[in-house]
Order: sequence, then structure tokens, then C-alpha cells
Amino acid sequence: MSGPKTLAMRGADLMAQSAIIGDKETIMDDTSRVNLGSRTAGKSVPPQTPQANDDMPVKAAEFTREMAEIADKSQHLVAEFLKRQTPEEGIGMASPLAIGAAFFEMTARMMSDPSRLVQAQLSLWNDYMTLWQRTAQRFLGGQAEPLIEPAQGDRRFRDAAWDNNALFDYIKQSYLLTARWLQNTVREVEGIDERTARKVDFYTRQFIDALAPSNFLMTNPEVLRATIENRGENLLNGLKNLLDDLERGKGRLAIRMTDTTAFRIGENIAVTPGKVVYQNDLMQLIQYAPTTDKVKRRPLLIIPPWINKFYILDLRPNNSFIRWAVGQGHTVFVISWVNPDEHLAAKTFDDYMREGPLAALDAIAAATGECETNVIGYCLGGTLLACTLAYMAAKGDDRIKSATFFVTMVDFAEAGELSVFIDEEQLAALEERMNAKGYLEGHDMATTFNMLRANDLIWSFVVNNYLLGKAPFPFDLLYWNADSTRMPAAMHSFYLRNMYQENLLVKPGGISLDGVPIDLGKIKTPAFILSTREDHIAPWRSTYSATRLYKGPIKFVLSASGHIAGVVNPPGGKYGHWENDKNPPTPEEWLAGATQHQDSWWPLWERWVENYAGDEVPARQPGDGKLKPIEDAPGSYVKVRAED
Repeated sequence: MSGPKTLAMRGADLMAQSAIIGDKETIMDDTSRVNLGSRTAGKSVPPQTPQANDDMPVKAAEFTREMAEIADKSQHLVAEFLKRQTPEEGIGMASPLAIGAAFFEMTARMMSDPSRLVQAQLSLWNDYMTLWQRTAQRFLGGQAEPLIEPAQGDRRFRDAAWDNNALFDYIKQSYLLTARWLQNTVREVEGIDERTARKVDFYTRQFIDALAPSNFLMTNPEVLRATIENRGENLLNGLKNLLDDLERGKGRLAIRMTDTTAFRIGENIAVTPGKVVYQNDLMQLIQYAPTTDKVKRRPLLIIPPWINKFYILDLRPNNSFIRWAVGQGHTVFVISWVNPDEHLAAKTFDDYMREGPLAALDAIAAATGECETNVIGYCLGGTLLACTLAYMAAKGDDRIKSATFFVTMVDFAEAGELSVFIDEEQLAALEERMNAKGYLEGHDMATTFNMLRANDLIWSFVVNNYLLGKAPFPFDLLYWNADSTRMPAAMHSFYLRNMYQENLLVKPGGISLDGVPIDLGKIKTPAFILSTREDHIAPWRSTYSATRLYKGPIKFVLSASGHIAGVVNPPGGKYGHWENDKNPPTPEEWLAGATQHQDSWWPLWERWVENYAGDEVPARQPGDGKLKPIEDAPGSYVKVRAED
């Protein structure tokens, strides 16, 4: 599993490995029979001649001192770590007890048909026999086609030695064969319900990913090479990195994905000029300064998800959707959600609607004198926008003239891999944890999303930080990804139960907000629905169902890439999009009739929204209206970190 216990044991393994590193000559002699990379492909490694080294006693003393400091630090951190390990702690949003129950049921079903299990074992044995034969051919100097290859885009095996060296090629293929066999065996178990099957399949993949040979010193050629060349210094540095991450997480392993000191919100990210013009308990409203003499009459409001922070749309000037929209002549307002603590535990989904988009619409009217607005909702912000539109339709409120949905789920029947965390046992355990503090910890949400792409967002950093001993590269997107937010207990429980678990949002009157039953079928607002083809959070085929729910004119567009890169994709970016003038009943029919374009979808959206933006008026500066600036953008709410 990719949970903290496995990673902690990996840390103990690293400590042991660093202690046994001898001199470089001994290691080179022991490994001279193995080609560790493309640089020695087809060559033998020459024997090493020991060299006199006058500073060896000094280095030995430094090493001894460092190990003593590490041992002292480790004792405290491991004790703190073990103190935290209770069944109630959980792994992200998951409950270990619920995971165990799912695997127990799967095992019981599997053992009820032993013949099928024997057949699967024989199939694996035959694959191994073929692999052994082909590997023997390679060792004898012959050529052999690989029996199995990594999936396209699997970066774990990109080092040339995985292909060029027969031994590492064997390790790689035996792992891939076993992984395929294990997943297929689990998937073919009959008699378990679909939810349990999905859960078992997901956590089986977590287990398989954790055991990849690339994650271990002795079976990763890149790490072995670095260990030899650096005399084990990479492992010592990796151990320091591991202990620093444990210390930063107060006994919980908080893997550092990027150099957090390289970024400062409001200085080198989230720098589009503007002012906070309104705030309440749940949000600050930012109005951005215009860059054109004339602006469109109707302002543009952006509702980001409160699971993450809004500046994903304002990372750098060259990929900032906010800056770009300002440059198109929109008066842009953005909601910056608070990072809630125990004082906001009772805040509900109703409160997020009232104190979020509804309060923002009132504030925009006061700031600009304009009551009519175009609105964008991103992810959960889009779900809230759909709920708000249905609520406003029931109240006869038509202030929103167009609605844009970025990667938004409203029909949760096929909610993707996040659904594995949503069943009664796990929800009950999660609610118990949330109620104890009043909120869900930000790192629990972050862990949950990271588990959806464990190889990229967990294990690649284990290898880089702890085995190679490198400092993570400064990357603004990963800084944003690690800048997690908490979830108020009442709101999050309502959201998970009513939408993910019960899927009540698609049922007319299934959900009531502020005492009003809502119906998505009452929404007649023109809608632009953007989905992304490789989205693992809001699968595009699921988001397409909104085209059958809303009753107004709908433009559905599919972007390449995933949940973030497909949205933050400015003109000149590397991802294209698909569009179709029709919305047939199924997403497959839509894609079959769609036209692919190589450029960004941003200009397409601008041409669409212009139809609802109104005529031009003189540019509005923050503070021109009835609302006076409170502070400079990006405001203070966004700077509160979950660990603060």
C-alpha cells in the first residue's frame, strides 16, 4: 500500500542500507558483472584500483557524526509516528478496516472456486517459463522479444538499463507479469458486488505500485549507479530527506514534492493585479484591475473548488486564465475560499451557496452597478454553480446569463476512482474523524488525490527524494498541489453522502438547499461544458450526462490531457480540443462526430461567451463602485496553509 506505514518501513530500510555502504572500489568489484546502464552497454566494467585518500579519516568521522545525529532524530520521530498509528487515523479518506473487509470478502469468494485459482497459477507459471527461456537467450548473447512491456507513459522504467541489461529486463518483466496476473485474478473473482470489486481493484493497484522494483535500491539501476558513483551519499541524503519530511509532518510522512521556498503567493505566483473588495466567513471576493480601456458590460465571476485554492488559474502570467480573461476585456471577479478550521465546522453546503456565489453576485452588483453576470465554476465549484442555478431557477432569479463548467460532475453514477472511498463503512469512519476535529485535514484530501496517481505523485518522489537523495525540483503546479485545504465536517459529509453516495443531485427535488428543493432540469441558462479526456477525478463520459439534464442551449467541448493541464492550457499550449455542434445521447456518439483542433479551447470559449457579455463600457477599477478595497490581491485567505 502507499500509506504511511509502508513508507516508514522504507525509511528503516534506507537507514540499514546507508549503514552498509562500503568503499567505492568494493561495490564496483561486486557489481562489475552487471551492466548498470546504457553507458556501459556491451562493455565490461574495468576493475578498480584502490586509491590512497588522505581525507578518509575525516570523512569517516563526518559520516559517524551524521549517523549519530540521524539516529537521535530518528528515535524521536519514529516514536511520534508510532503514536499516531491507530485504526482511526485512516489513509487519506479511506478506512483501513473497510479496506480489510473488502479483501476478506474477495478472498472468501476466490477460495470458493479453487479450480479457477489453480488455472490462474498455471497461467502465471507458463508466462514465467517463457520469460526464463527468453532471458536465457539474452544471457547467451541471443536476441529475444519482450514478453510484456510497460504501458505507454509508464516512467518508472525509462532508464536504459531496464531494456539494455538482461538482468534488469528480467526483473522488470517478471514484475509486470506478476502485476498483470494479480490484477486480472482479482478482477475475475465472481460473486462480489460492484462497489467492493472497485475497492479491491483500486487497493490492489496501490499494493502493486508500492512493490515495483523501481522503488527499491537493489532493483533500480539508476539508484544503484548513483550509490556507486556517490559512495552511498545519495542514501544518506535520502535518509535526511525522509527524517525532515517526518519532522515536518509531526510524525506523519509529508513527502515534499517541490521546493516550497521557491514560491511566494502574491510575489511570483498569483500575481495578477487586483483588490479584495468583499469578504465574509467563507470567502474573499477579488476584483482584478482592467488591462483594456473598454470592458464587457457583464462581469465574469469564477467559482473555484474549495478542495483546492483558486490560484491554479493564476500560477504564472503566461498560463494564467485569470490574466488572459482580463486581457479579453472581462471584469473578472474570483472567489477565494477560506481554509476553514474548527470554528467553521458547522458550515453547510447551503452556507457555501449563500456566502459564496449568491453573496458574490450581490457584491458584484454593488461594485459595478451591474446585476447580470457570466459565471464559471471549476470542478466542485461547478457543482456548486449547478446547484445555485437550480436554486435561483426555483426562486425566479435570472441574474446569471451564462454558465461555464470546467470538469464538473453533477451526475455521480459513474464517479471514477474517487467512488472507492465512498461507502457506508468508510463514510462513517470518515465522519467520526471529521467530527473529532470539526474538519477533514488538508493532508487527508491531498493523500486521497495523490493515491489516484500513486506512481507519479507518491512513488516517483520516494525514489527521487529518499533513494537518489535529491531535492525536489521547484515546480509551481506541485506547490499548488501541496497547498492543501481543510473541509468543514458538516459540508463535506453532506456533499459525499448526497452526491457521491446517493447521487441525489440528478433527481428532481432530491436535494434541498436553504429549504428549497432543487431540480437541475429547471436550468435554462446557456451553458459551456468543458471536460478533459484523461480526467481521473471527473471522468469526461460522466460529465457529459449534464447535456441531458440542463434545458438551455449547451456547448460541450472536450480538451486533451487531464483535470488540470487540460484546463490550464493557454493559446500556444501543447493540448488541443474536440468540438461537436450536436449533443447526441451518448458520449461515444459525441466523440465519433467531433472535430479535433490542435489549439487551445480558450479562444473558442471567448467567442462563445461574447454572445452573453453585453456591449462595451468604460473599464472599471476596483474601488470605483460602492465596495472599497480591503487589501491587495490575492488576499489573505489564500495564504493560510493547512498546517498553520
